[in-house]
Amino acid sequence: MPSTNPPTPLDPRVDAYRLLIADIAELVGRSRSTSDAMAREVGQTVARWHVLSVLSGEPQSVASAARRLGLARQSVQRVANELLAERLAIATPDPNDARAPLLQLTPRGTALVADLYERSDSSRTELVQRADVSLRQLTAARNTVRALINAFEAVDD
Repeated sequence: MPSTNPPTPLDPRVDAYRLLIADIAELVGRSRSTSDAMAREVGQTVARWHVLSVLSGEPQSVASAARRLGLARQSVQRVANELLAERLAIATPDPNDARAPLLQLTPRGTALVADLYERSDSSRTELVQRADVSLRQLTAARNTVRALINAFEAVDD
């Protein structure tokens, strides 16, 4: 009878990577559920919160925001159009690409992001306390994830 177990990879880090990705997907799903409930309290969706959050840094194109969120450009464009229509974001010319404007938050958009973050602070604080993870552990985890993202970007370039 053939084995139903997948073959063992040559590099043991591959299995660790696969488990990490599965755990990240589970964490994202659980975090998204709690974020969605908080967003609904202020008439928003978690999708809009995510796009607002990405735009809260420097101005970005829809394509850049979509890459950051790991989503299709079209889905982010739909949300961006809603944010523009509600004057939570504005579009400004991109000096490097006349076809793709840069989006940035308006003061209303910035205030909304601040409100959403404030609403999430207590539950996120409780979560990291319950998980008993230190700032050092969280920073190391983020550095690992960023290194993997950077490796993908190097292949994409």
